[in-house]
Amino acid sequence: MSDPRTTAIEFAHANRSRFLAELIDFGTIPSISTDPNAKADIQRAAQWVADQLTRLNAHNVQIFQTTGHPVVYGEMLAAGSGAPTVLVYGHYDVQPVDPINLWETGPFSPDIRGENIYARGITDMKGQVMASLKAVESVLHAGPLPVNLKFMIEGEEEIGSPSLVPFMESHKELLACDFALNPDTGILAPDVPTITYALRGLAYFELRVFGPDHDLHSGVFGGSVLNPAQALCELIAGMHDAQGHVSLPGFYDVVRPIDPQERAELARLPQGDEVFLRNTGAPALYGEAGYTSAERVGARPTLEVNGLLSGFTGEGAKTVLPAWAMAKISCRLVPDQTPAEVYQQMLAYLNAHAPASVTWTLTDMHGGAPSISDRNSPGN
Repeated sequence: MSDPRTTAIEFAHANRSRFLAELIDFGTIPSISTDPNAKADIQRAAQWVADQLTRLNAHNVQIFQTTGHPVVYGEMLAAGSGAPTVLVYGHYDVQPVDPINLWETGPFSPDIRGENIYARGITDMKGQVMASLKAVESVLHAGPLPVNLKFMIEGEEEIGSPSLVPFMESHKELLACDFALNPDTGILAPDVPTITYALRGLAYFELRVFGPDHDLHSGVFGGSVLNPAQALCELIAGMHDAQGHVSLPGFYDVVRPIDPQERAELARLPQGDEVFLRNTGAPALYGEAGYTSAERVGARPTLEVNGLLSGFTGEGAKTVLPAWAMAKISCRLVPDQTPAEVYQQMLAYLNAHAPASVTWTLTDMHGGAPSISDRNSPGN
C-alpha cells in the first residue's frame, strides 16, 4: 500500500495536464496592479483564485474589498484545534509588461517552449499560487490534511501591498495562525528542494532633478547652466564607492553581519559566481567587496537604478539641453533596515551632494520591510 506522500505525488503527475491548463488560464488574466485601467482584470483574477479555493472545498471563501485591490481568503480547518495552523500567503497581481517589444509572444498569451512557460506573472507568483493549491489538492487525494490551512491571496504585492497591513490589523482573529508560508520565492533546481527563511525588503524612490524652466538649445546655452541630466548622473554615481558599498549616510548602521554558520550554508548552495555569470550574460560580475554573489543577493542590502529619463531619446539627433532628469531607484533591504529610515538616508545624501545650481524632489513611492525567520523554528 502506498504511503500518503507517494499517493499525492502520483496524483499530481496523473493530473499534470489539467494543472498546466489551469495555470495557463490563470496566466491570461492581465492583473497589473499598478495600472488603473486593469481594475476589472484584478477583480477577475481575485474571483479566479476564490473559485479555485471553492473547488478545493475550502470553507469561508471570501473576496474582501479594500481601499485598493481585493484580498482572497479561504480556510481548511478539519485537522482540528490540536494541529498547527499554517497561513499560506500569495498574490495574484503582476508587474507591467513594458518594454513590450522585447516579448517574443504576448505577455498574457502563455507560451510553452521546452520545459518553460513564458507569460507575465507565471513565476511571480501565479505559478507559486497554483503550485500551492494543487499541492493541497494532491495531498487531500491521499487523505486528510495533517495541519489546518488558511489562505490569504492579495492583489497589491507588486505595488508594495499598501492595503494589506490595514486588512491584517482588522482581521487578526480570522488570520490567526502558528506560522505563515510564503511561496513567493523559487527553488535552486528542479531536483533541489528549497526552504527560504528570509526575504529582503524594498525602498523605492523617484528622484527628479530640475535645471532651467524649459528645454534649451545646447549650442546657445550649453556651458552656461548645469545640465540636470549630468547632475543626476553624478549624484547616482556617488551613491556607491569604489568597493561597491552604498554611500548613503548610515545605510549599514543596523545591517546584521552574516554569521559564520549562515555563511557556510550559503557557500553550500549550488550557485557559485560562475552560475550568476552564466545566467546573467554579463561580461563580469560586480558587487560589494568581500562577499560572494550568493551572499550579496541573499543577505546584503543594495541600491539599484531601475530607470533613467531625460531630454531627447528618439531616433536621430536633437541638440537639447533638458530642463529636467528623472531616475527610478530601489534599495533592497535586510533586517533591521526600514524603508522610512532609508528614505531619510537618501534625503541626507541628496542634501549633502546635490549642487546648488539645480533643484530636486525625491518621492517615496513604496516600500516593504525585510523578513527573517529562525532557521531552527518548527515552521522551517
